[in-house]
Amino acid sequence: MRKIKVTPFMPTEVEVNELGTNRAQIVAYPFESGYAVTLAHPLRRLVLGSSVGYAPISVKIKNVAHEFDTIRGMYEDVAVFIINLKNIRFKIKNEETDKVRLSYSFTGPKEVKASDLANDLVDIIDGELPLATLNEDAELNFTLTIAKGMGYVSSEDIADDVDADEIALDAFFTPVRKVNYKIENILVEDSPNYEKIIFDITTDGQISPVDAFTNAIQTMSKQLSIFSGVLNVDINSSFENKSGDDNHLKQFLKTVDSLGLSARSFNSLDREGIKYLGELVLMSDAELKNIKNLGKKSLDEITDCLVEHGFGSDYEMDISTRELLKKKIEQLKG
Repeated sequence: MRKIKVTPFMPTEVEVNELGTNRAQIVAYPFESGYAVTLAHPLRRLVLGSSVGYAPISVKIKNVAHEFDTIRGMYEDVAVFIINLKNIRFKIKNEETDKVRLSYSFTGPKEVKASDLANDLVDIIDGELPLATLNEDAELNFTLTIAKGMGYVSSEDIADDVDADEIALDAFFTPVRKVNYKIENILVEDSPNYEKIIFDITTDGQISPVDAFTNAIQTMSKQLSIFSGVLNVDINSSFENKSGDDNHLKQFLKTVDSLGLSARSFNSLDREGIKYLGELVLMSDAELKNIKNLGKKSLDEITDCLVEHGFGSDYEMDISTRELLKKKIEQLKG
């Protein structure tokens, strides 16, 4: 006999299983019948479409006018050289930098590999990929622009943003190679109609599968937050008690993922276990600056966010509220 419910069953279990280099399985359960696919399908699309990666967007090659040209002493045509270049996966070392220009010079005889492009500004994910083969008379000089982005951007769209003597490249930013999911039935309280989602995510190494999935969750949360204004509720704070001291503390108990911060800033706070706006309000300027891996750009963003919520440098919290807030956050974080 099916029981009458007034709220859907809340899933309670999540597992992360490493399946190999840059591949992981993320499992969550149990969901009400029909809920699993409702969540899994958009999350799969967001993992593929909202993950940030790095790609070459333009190249300037000495004595080369266009991509169908040749270079004396280089085995590959320029067109093949460019294909090899686009296959290389770069990663800008400074996460707060959106674009870098790199200059290279090689003379033969030499087999130039992807690893030869690594320097103080960028890492190379797969250093064994071939780039060019030079004989003893060859000289290869080029300048490469690497940018951060999402998805795919065609060379036609990039052309307007590069210099006339540069060759615009199709940019494949997406660091996620594959995302699949399957849904299985699971037994809960003698009912076999509950569901389990199993995600299988593979990346190219620019980002871990777990980080790609986390970014997708953050993106979904931010997209859904638009409805908070329409409904006059805070979706991310619906767990709060509406009476007594909790009402007084409500403004401090907004979750960090509801503040609209960039993924970079959110990840820095999340790694430190900071979940609520009130935790940031309780911190001094020095404590904020000492958050691990929090760069100046992220610090400025968080400071601006505090000001927007009415907690600028001139805000003073009375002692009783401070103690109540500390106790409430400790309670929520268990």
